[in-house]
Amino acid sequence: MTVRSRRETVVFKRPFRIASIERLLPAGSYEVITDEELMEGSSMPLYRCVATRMMLPAPPRSSVVEMVAISSTDLSAARAMMCGRPESDVPVDIGKHRDMPSPDFRRMLAEIESKALRGQQPLLESELPANPAQSLAGALPVLKGSGRDLRIDACRGIALWCIFLDHVPNNIGSWLTLRNYGFSDTAEVFMFLSGVTCTLAYGKASRCDGWASVVSRTLWRSWDIYAAFLLLTLACAILVYLAGGGTIADESNTRILLEQPGAALAHAAILQYRPVNSDVLPLFVIYHLLFAPLLWLMLRMPNVMLGASLLLYALVHVFGWSVPAWPNDVWFFNPLAWQLLVVLGAWCVMEGKTFWPWVTSRTALAIAILYLVFGLTIAFSWSIRPLVPQMLAELAYLLDKSNLSPLRLLHFVALAILVAWVVPRDWRWLTTPVMRGAIRCGENSLAIYCLGVLLALAGRIVLIDISDRLAMQITLSLAGILVMIAAATFLNSIRIKPAASTIGGKTMIS
Repeated sequence: MTVRSRRETVVFKRPFRIASIERLLPAGSYEVITDEELMEGSSMPLYRCVATRMMLPAPPRSSVVEMVAISSTDLSAARAMMCGRPESDVPVDIGKHRDMPSPDFRRMLAEIESKALRGQQPLLESELPANPAQSLAGALPVLKGSGRDLRIDACRGIALWCIFLDHVPNNIGSWLTLRNYGFSDTAEVFMFLSGVTCTLAYGKASRCDGWASVVSRTLWRSWDIYAAFLLLTLACAILVYLAGGGTIADESNTRILLEQPGAALAHAAILQYRPVNSDVLPLFVIYHLLFAPLLWLMLRMPNVMLGASLLLYALVHVFGWSVPAWPNDVWFFNPLAWQLLVVLGAWCVMEGKTFWPWVTSRTALAIAILYLVFGLTIAFSWSIRPLVPQMLAELAYLLDKSNLSPLRLLHFVALAILVAWVVPRDWRWLTTPVMRGAIRCGENSLAIYCLGVLLALAGRIVLIDISDRLAMQITLSLAGILVMIAAATFLNSIRIKPAASTIGGKTMIS
């Protein structure tokens, strides 16, 4: 077995903790040594981490240096400790050796590298962790945050901005969103990422607190979304009433609520009536209500569950199954069809190691780019008809959003493959002010979504009653996004994290 050692410098910008050290460690540079072994049976030389150690500078006025055995997943800049495997988090007991000369780490590292070249096992510790830790390269982005993949919240935040821009009719800002450049839009992105985040959050809850906790959390989250939906329905009606009703009452589907409040609220209570742009919330009420049994089954037979989800999706398109609504006949987002994206997100978390090599292959990238170009061509046909054959332009009629048309589904998958290629986990642009704003919005997705619906409705009222000129459209678009970022920042600053709603120091957002 070929073993090598690798040393890197990790910079912490603020004090942090790891599970093997009781005290709060100061910000600064730390040397990390990773022991890696060559994985057999691979077509190319791949190494996996078998042990990770970090050299900790001693307190001031001391020349002693500590070396502790840690797991890569335990390195964190978070405010609280993270769960880790005890067998890989035992610190080296050097307290009784404080009077001995400091070890020569340069000489030690030279010996490690020399032994690795000769195929010998490095002996920094008497025992290596029983379970290999993840590679340090994959763990480094975690050091800068709470352990959550920042790409998830960044994508959800951008999706929330795009949903707001799309919800304002005749808005120039909507040309910055996905819907004008392909078959799918940000609704698919938002639904898929919700499946990912629910699986990560509730999956960790099942390991730490058991299934009773998972059921409790899913029910409470479903209730939160249900209450938010009812409050949003009332807020939309009040805003339209204050604006004087008129055409905006018809556009927002609130006229029936203003004229028949009793019947409308009764149907809203059973998720059959929804004002315009609030359609996604009833879906999440149902999905969270059912997520505990879904997760239980996904953990045991993920491929079977994905197959069952695909079968239900196919039957919806064959037999036209749907869920009744009021006063219209069906839901705008058919939950029997859109469940596929939630299940697909959960399956990707469970089976990511299996299909990831194909997703990151050049073949998948080429197919994805070709399909995205095809979708872009069709999308342009809606605006530039002479440039596209009529036969292709007629494909627009197959893009049924209510039932998640297969063309839309494939377009989203192609887009996800492209993003996986061009946006790595440690993407440096994630630390820019714009991306930090998106991440904050993604961390508070429920509140920011509801705020975006109200801002879009208010923006439409302004465009109707005051001015619909280009300058006003740009101003409303920018102002709305800034208000969403400000609200998310405020929510982060006041958030209190009770034990019942946090997991490992992270608030569950879905």
